[in-house]
Amino acid sequence: MMLFDLLCATMNQLAARVARFFLGIIDFFYPPFKGILPLQTFRYAAAGGANVLLGFLVYSLSYTYLFHQQPLLLPFYAFKPHSASLLLSFCVTFPVGFFMSKYVVFSDSEIKGRIQLFRYLMVCLFNLLLNYLLLKLLVERFLLFPVLAQIITVAMVVSFSYLAQRNFSFKESAKLP
Repeated sequence: MMLFDLLCATMNQLAARVARFFLGIIDFFYPPFKGILPLQTFRYAAAGGANVLLGFLVYSLSYTYLFHQQPLLLPFYAFKPHSASLLLSFCVTFPVGFFMSKYVVFSDSEIKGRIQLFRYLMVCLFNLLLNYLLLKLLVERFLLFPVLAQIITVAMVVSFSYLAQRNFSFKESAKLP
């Protein structure tokens, strides 16, 4: 059990260092926006924006180079290339987004980490479903190029995501007087 406790302590220290690194970078760029956005909203926009760019990069590269714009054939299902790219992008951005939300944006939340993770997962799965349905509609019904369709769907999903994460996944507990 001591080894497990040591491993947990080491991981927490590493998470704190990485979070301080990202906070230093994000907060450095905050002063010009101080009168426009609260710090937490700016941090969410910066961290979330970076994660969206990461997701878009993974989506674009996997659509073009990994799946070669061809279906991903599995024994139980054939994923269209835009759907397979979306799934891969989700697998990369989910842990990055949770880390940034928990340790950088909503670090003052007193909700237990496992509850935050479960709530974050629920919101992200809803966002993934919404993104999938919008992407399917735009690509298969309106015949938009998949990368352009992904840009449009991400823009639509981001606002909901911020409100859900702030008010559900990482909601601060009510302060007692």
